[in-house]
Amino acid sequence: MSTQNIFSDSEQLTIAEAKTQLQTLLGNDFKADEYESMRDKYQKALEAGVLTRDAFGLHPLVTDLQTAVIMFNEIGVSRAALLGLMLTRLAGAGVIQQEEVAARFGSDVAAIVNGLTRINALYEKNPIIESENFRQLLLSLASDMRVILIVIASRVCVMRNIKESKNDEARRKVSSEAAYLYAPLAHKLGLYKLKSELEDLSLKYLEHDAYYHIKEKLNATKKSRDAYIERFIKPIDEKLKAAGLKFHMKGRTKSIHSIWQKMKKQRCPFEGVYDLFAIRIILDSPLEREKQDCWQVFSIITDMYQPNPKRMRDWLSIPKSNGYESLHITVLGPEGKWVEVQIRTERMDEVAERGLAAHWRYKGVKGGEAAVESWLQNIRGALEAGDDLQLMDQFKMDLYEDEVFVFTPHGDLFKLPQGATVLDFAYAIHTKIGNKCTGGRIGGRMVTLRYVLQSGDQVEIMTHVNQVPKQDWLAVAKTGRARSKIRQALKEMAAKDAAFAKEELERKARNRKIELEEATLMHTMTRLGYRIVTDFYKALADGTLDINQVLTAYAAQQRHERGEVTNQIVSADSFTAPTNAAVAAGKGDVLVIDKNMRGIDYTLARCCQPVYGDEVFGFLTAGGGIKVHRINCPNAPALRERYGYRIIDARWEGKGNSQYGITLRIVGQDDLGIVNNITSIISKDEKILLRSISIDSHDGLFSGTLTIMLDDTARLKSLIQKLENVRGVKNVERM
Repeated sequence: MSTQNIFSDSEQLTIAEAKTQLQTLLGNDFKADEYESMRDKYQKALEAGVLTRDAFGLHPLVTDLQTAVIMFNEIGVSRAALLGLMLTRLAGAGVIQQEEVAARFGSDVAAIVNGLTRINALYEKNPIIESENFRQLLLSLASDMRVILIVIASRVCVMRNIKESKNDEARRKVSSEAAYLYAPLAHKLGLYKLKSELEDLSLKYLEHDAYYHIKEKLNATKKSRDAYIERFIKPIDEKLKAAGLKFHMKGRTKSIHSIWQKMKKQRCPFEGVYDLFAIRIILDSPLEREKQDCWQVFSIITDMYQPNPKRMRDWLSIPKSNGYESLHITVLGPEGKWVEVQIRTERMDEVAERGLAAHWRYKGVKGGEAAVESWLQNIRGALEAGDDLQLMDQFKMDLYEDEVFVFTPHGDLFKLPQGATVLDFAYAIHTKIGNKCTGGRIGGRMVTLRYVLQSGDQVEIMTHVNQVPKQDWLAVAKTGRARSKIRQALKEMAAKDAAFAKEELERKARNRKIELEEATLMHTMTRLGYRIVTDFYKALADGTLDINQVLTAYAAQQRHERGEVTNQIVSADSFTAPTNAAVAAGKGDVLVIDKNMRGIDYTLARCCQPVYGDEVFGFLTAGGGIKVHRINCPNAPALRERYGYRIIDARWEGKGNSQYGITLRIVGQDDLGIVNNITSIISKDEKILLRSISIDSHDGLFSGTLTIMLDDTARLKSLIQKLENVRGVKNVERM
């Protein structure tokens, strides 16, 4: 047997204890022949040395047995889940095949093995899931809810066993992942006990000093805390017994992680956290009297102690989507201390401790499986759109969100995460309604689709037949379902637009008697700056790229492939054929601007107001015309970065033949007569025309703008120099 499979004394004891516990828990559910078959296969795997220890030195057989005990003690899952857990290692070791699992143990078990095998493969090289593998993790989790329960139990087992590990880096990584992924998962599924344990263990390994500081404080105050709880519950106990109720009570100290979060949020020391514990009253009530008995207890307690209405939580009338049912109130107890009281029944308490799996024990009780199945369906939908990082962020956000409860006009109840909008509600009703949503009506008033819903809102969704999803809707939607459906719709719309653009390109090519060849078109696409075909056709569809420009570039590419000279003068007339106004200059395509230009669709950009003599470039617009910009135009960097393929070299030819409008900004001292001096200089030059002037003065200074008409940069430089020489003028600059 490999040294990897030599078990220590403590591991042998753990294995023996786990076997005994499982045999007791399972009873007749675990058949003798199945046990013998599995034991033999494990023995073969151990002898072959294919079951290797992990990064912490933990043996998979030991951790699997411990995980199985957690699954039954803390969650209460089915026999199929246990078989799936134990057989996954054997399947990974190659001692049993998937087909044999299905034939011997059933397709149900085989499906679990398949999901766990994929997850184990993701963890083979790294103790945590990397972002690029997150999509694969979700695929495995969304396949079967039992897979999620097993993975959570497995992570609890690992966290319990890594305290003595010398691999501190791996321990920190695993602890971080447990805190941001697996604890929220446990929360979503109602496994509050395991969620708290994962959070506490993560804090223990990540914030060692904070964890033990709070733990020591709790130990030091335990005696006084227990005494206060006794004083608080004694009169309650007497009243409830007098009312003939069957119940038991227990005090529960908040988790160390929860206390640490309160200390950070409230920026206070341990002594500043007052609600350190809660009292839980658990009623032994028949199903038909559960709510009635809970509200009776509520009435008795609020008669005795002053309640805080802002901190009341009614999850009896409307349970959480994970099935959690309870009535929470906070009352002012003896000595003026606030105490949280949780009122629930035995059934509700088991659901709260064991999560959704506990619902399977109660026939005829409306549980939360349907809600979680809907959530898993949303995960499957979200996998269709969005990159891995977006998916990870959205997934984690969905896990911990509190809920709001809203109604349709017919009174149907919908549960949505806190912060959900009218748009989210529309998509929750139906995808088609979401795609056509224009807003909503709440309480008789119209609201936009961005309106954030509040619990109790009765919402009527307004739609329009011409409405389509927009890109900015992704910022409005908060739920994973809505965002995935919007992305899906945008992709479908983009595909349709791209197909239409392709047909339009082919039609115009035929009109110009150009036969499109795939290879030449691919080279043309690359030359225009596109690496992905879909991006190319999308640009054609939205007008970012002009079809005439593509066909011209295609023709040039054809000539290049035939060995013909492709350098040509480019006119502003759709960037197609040379004209008498265009003269060859330099390499590539150059727009030459002079007084003989005729029939050329070009304009001078208003953003930088180019003047004859400025260094300029041309920018081909979506409409086919050309805008001429200065080289140092403030918009030039963005244009070159986003639309480099539409930039045309340009230069002036001959002499300026017309006047160009520019704006100057002047700053100076607010002296008497300074404005007259400025305007006098301009009026003396007959080739400069003052169009407008605007002057503001403040605290002895003035600033203003002058809009003037002149014919070239030489005259502009001369004017700026004269203005700067005016007494009191501090600065003159071109805008």
